[in-house]
Amino acid sequence: MRPKVTKCVLAYSGGLDTSVILTWLKENYQCEVICYTADLGQEEELEGLEAKALATGASKIYIEDLREEFITNYIFPTLKAGAIYEREYLLGTSFARPLIAKRMVEIAAQEGADAVAHGCTGKGNDQVRFDLTFRALNPRLTIIAPWREWEIRSREDALAYAAAHNIPVRQTTRSIYSRDRNIWHLSHEGGPLEDPWREPEEEMYLLTVSPEKAPDAPEYVEIDFCQGVPVAVNGEKKGPVDLLTTLNKLGAKHGVGRVDMVENRLVGIKSRGVYETPGGTLLYKALQGLESLVLDGETMHYKDLLAQKYAELVYYGRWFTPLREALDAAVNKLMEPATGTVRLKVYKGHCSVVGRKSPYSLYREDYATFGADTVYDQADAKGFINLFGLSMKVRALLNIEGPGAAEGAGPTPVKRD
Repeated sequence: MRPKVTKCVLAYSGGLDTSVILTWLKENYQCEVICYTADLGQEEELEGLEAKALATGASKIYIEDLREEFITNYIFPTLKAGAIYEREYLLGTSFARPLIAKRMVEIAAQEGADAVAHGCTGKGNDQVRFDLTFRALNPRLTIIAPWREWEIRSREDALAYAAAHNIPVRQTTRSIYSRDRNIWHLSHEGGPLEDPWREPEEEMYLLTVSPEKAPDAPEYVEIDFCQGVPVAVNGEKKGPVDLLTTLNKLGAKHGVGRVDMVENRLVGIKSRGVYETPGGTLLYKALQGLESLVLDGETMHYKDLLAQKYAELVYYGRWFTPLREALDAAVNKLMEPATGTVRLKVYKGHCSVVGRKSPYSLYREDYATFGADTVYDQADAKGFINLFGLSMKVRALLNIEGPGAAEGAGPTPVKRD
């Protein structure tokens, strides 16, 4: 039995799934549907969205430019934490969902809606991210996830439903990639990518040029950071949207930011995803270079552990939790000295740190030099090594001399047959 719903806020992209869902909700729940679209940098995907939603049966649609909030409150904190899921994924879809869901809850309160809906499949991670955010911010709302209810079981089924109900969609059975785009990245899943042995077709990529076709000359870029937040490119101060847009163009031109990986979804399924994150890749590389200069070894190594946990929280949809807030507080403290400039060399799909400087640098040339110096007595190293390796020495002696050989070691253990 379906719950009684009078008004529902639907996360709407205008793509195949949400176009079908809009009609399906009205048909199966007999409720008013208000569409919500967050402009996170989809660009041309937003064209004609309002007219399409209203023509398909929505009573109203909200389209909001959230790019600056997205970058400032979700992307930059994740970047500062150094969070990367399973060594490669820069979490482009993951941290977009809690922002969208948060605004949907706020719109539902404003409109007096008693339900929210999304087009996430029952096999994916996004359903968890949306549902957990809804529960964290307003657990009284009814959550409708049609992919967990209806008879449609594939994108081919959804295309057939759209055709039967005269719903205009862009997807076809020939081009059936599932994509998610925002100002941070573009992801590709499904279709030919479901064979993990098959190399992605070059025409699949929409943001980045092939590294083989990238310029033959490298390009250098300098990025300024203030306490771990990027604030300028090549000495020119920029706001969050302008800064990321600039770096996206630069990275894309040189084929930077492509990732082809098989990842572990939260629901237990392995999936293959191909990601394009040109500007984000440059930022991660640059910030890592700055951290190597301003963080002491123990701090940097512990931050790496924190980064892995932060990535899991983001990927698992647990953004609105006390733990994430606590990790943010720790990251903000750790990154207080992360102010400075990093120079990157960008060339044919690669970016490397070739220069870094900071007023808080812990690097001292007079200590690090291989030449003659007067500040470091190399003889001191002998005593340090003796103490640092003392436990290893004691264990080795035990192995050589046997149990009880050391003076005062106590009785020799009795051997039993």
